[in-house]
Amino acid sequence: MTEPSATSSSAADSAVTVSIVFYDGHEDLRRCLASLSRQTLLPRKVLLVDNSRDGLLADDFSSGLPIEIIRDGRNLGFAGGNNRALRETATPFFATLNADAFPEPDWLAAMVGAARRHPEAAAFGSLQLLDENPELADGIGDQYHLSGLAWRGGHLRPVVELDLAAGPIFSPCGAAAFFRTATLQAIGGFDEDFFCYCEDLDVGFRLRLAGHECWFVPTAVVRHRGAGSTGDSYSDFAVYHGHRNLAWVYLKNMPPLLFWLFLPAHLLLNLQMIKAVSIRGQGEVICKAKFDAMAAIPAIWSKRLAIHSQGKASILKILKALDKSLLPEPWMRSPKIIFGEKWK
Repeated sequence: MTEPSATSSSAADSAVTVSIVFYDGHEDLRRCLASLSRQTLLPRKVLLVDNSRDGLLADDFSSGLPIEIIRDGRNLGFAGGNNRALRETATPFFATLNADAFPEPDWLAAMVGAARRHPEAAAFGSLQLLDENPELADGIGDQYHLSGLAWRGGHLRPVVELDLAAGPIFSPCGAAAFFRTATLQAIGGFDEDFFCYCEDLDVGFRLRLAGHECWFVPTAVVRHRGAGSTGDSYSDFAVYHGHRNLAWVYLKNMPPLLFWLFLPAHLLLNLQMIKAVSIRGQGEVICKAKFDAMAAIPAIWSKRLAIHSQGKASILKILKALDKSLLPEPWMRSPKIIFGEKWK
C-alpha cells in the first residue's frame, strides 16, 4: 500500500467549501464567482444557497468552479442559508462570502495559512475594503463593547490610517469569514432565529465562550459593496433585524457576572438607540424590534442556559476580548455608524 503524497495530504488539509447565500443581484454574483475562480487556492466546492425570488440556473454561470446550487423553496436568510450549506460541508474549512463581496486572488490562501499558524483560533476575519472606494475600509473585523454595542472596526476610515497588523478581533464579519468546519458545527452553526444581521457576531461570541479565538488576517482582502440584497442600511428591514438581534446577542452570550454588571449600560444604550432612530422617523420600527426581542426572552434564555452550561472560557478571558472604552470608537467618530449603518 502506498502512502499518500505530502502534496495530496496538504491539499486535503487545505480544502475549503465556500458558502454564498444568494438573494437576487445576479451581476454581483457573477463578479463574485469570477473573483473566486481566480484564487491561487481554489475552493473544493462552492455552495450557492438560492434564497432568490426568480431562482438560479446552473448554466447562468460559467466560472469553471465546482458549483452546487441548493434550493429549499423558501428564503432561509443568511443564518439558515449558511447552516444549510454547513450541513453539506465535509472539508476542514468553511468560508462564508456575500454575493456582493469580491475577494482578491490570495484571499483563501491567506486564510488557510493563518489557520495553520493559529491553531487556537476557530474563526478568521478579512480586510474588507469599500468596493466603490478601496482606499476606505469596510471593516477589519467585528468589535463588541461591554454595553452590547457592536461595529465593524475601522469602518469608513482611510486604510492608511489603520493598524493592519494580524491580531485578535472579537468576531469576523460574515460577508467574508473563514471557519474551522468541525468547530463551527460543534457549536450548532448560526442561530436561524436571527435570520440576518448580527448572526456572525453571535457565532463569534459563542466560539469565544467555547474557548476559541478569532483572528484578523490583513492579507485576506475582499472588496465589499454592502447592502446588495437587503437594501439600504436605513431600511425598515435592516433597522428591525439589526436592533432586535443586537439585544439577543447580549441576552444569549454575555457571561452571568458580566451580564448583570453591564446590564445598566446595555439598557441605557438601547434607550439611546430608540431615541435616535425615532428622531430619524423610524420609531415604530425600532420599538417593535425591541418589543419582539423582549417577547422572545424565554426562548433566548433557554439557549443562554445551554450555551453557558458548556462554556469553557473564563470571565476574565471574555472581559479581555470586550471593548471597555468609556466612549467606544463609533461614539467618538459619528452617531451614523451606530444608528444608521447596517448591522453586518
